[in-house]
Amino acid sequence: MGGPSQRLQLSDELFIQLRDLIYERSGIFFNTSKKYLLESRVENRLKALGLEKFEDYYYLLKYSPDSGKEFRALFDEITINETSFYRNPPQMEVFQGYLLPEVLKAKKIKNLKLWSAGCSTGEEPYTLAILILEVLGPRISQWFVDILGVDISRAALEKAMKGEYGEYTLRNMPPELIQKYFVREGPIYKIKDEVKKLVRFEMTNLSDRAQTSRIRGMDFVFCRNVLIYFDIEARKRVVASFYESLNPGGYLFIGHSESLHGISRAFKLIHFPKVIVYKKEG
Repeated sequence: MGGPSQRLQLSDELFIQLRDLIYERSGIFFNTSKKYLLESRVENRLKALGLEKFEDYYYLLKYSPDSGKEFRALFDEITINETSFYRNPPQMEVFQGYLLPEVLKAKKIKNLKLWSAGCSTGEEPYTLAILILEVLGPRISQWFVDILGVDISRAALEKAMKGEYGEYTLRNMPPELIQKYFVREGPIYKIKDEVKKLVRFEMTNLSDRAQTSRIRGMDFVFCRNVLIYFDIEARKRVVASFYESLNPGGYLFIGHSESLHGISRAFKLIHFPKVIVYKKEG
């Protein structure tokens, strides 16, 4: 079999077959405008596996008994997500300055639970842990704090669990918080154990209700810039699972350019300057 003489091209027919297969397994949807993106991500996997044709890759995913392992590798490729500590500072300020103190004050039992849905390499859940430490101070010892970070990418979660980061991802973080909660070793910033112990990570497919139905009793859900990966039906499923997971009076944060319009009417919109938050009333 001769090697290709030009760059591989994914036919429209095979694009649809691959797209549908990925959607079945993950809920992640590539519309036709994202064909080039799927093509480049799949081509990376072809090179890694030494395959020459997109057809060969499709058959591997569809029929190989080892396809689960390859799906995980593919999800690592297609869910590459730009993230950073203290992303979208106005949202972080609303969380730290208004909503977290409100939720803490209303608690009869000193138990606080947060869900970072689509946590990528861990910057978001660790940021939340740091802000909780800042608000509670020495009172943290009296509280049970559980921050659950989930993602479909195993590679991202492995990096999150290490808790080691470069300077660029800390660019939005207030310098005094970097000094307080990180240990610098050359170009690497390591999260301190007092932060790490508040966070745990799990591999979870957000569009699979069987996986998300066990996540309950949350006070906050953060799912920022993740819903863009899903089609409208998957978005409805995902957001419904967030609503079910939240305690009455709990809050959902989504990306600042995202909206639940046409997805869910269950939440009450709470407006702050530059920030909209979604509240589960009750």
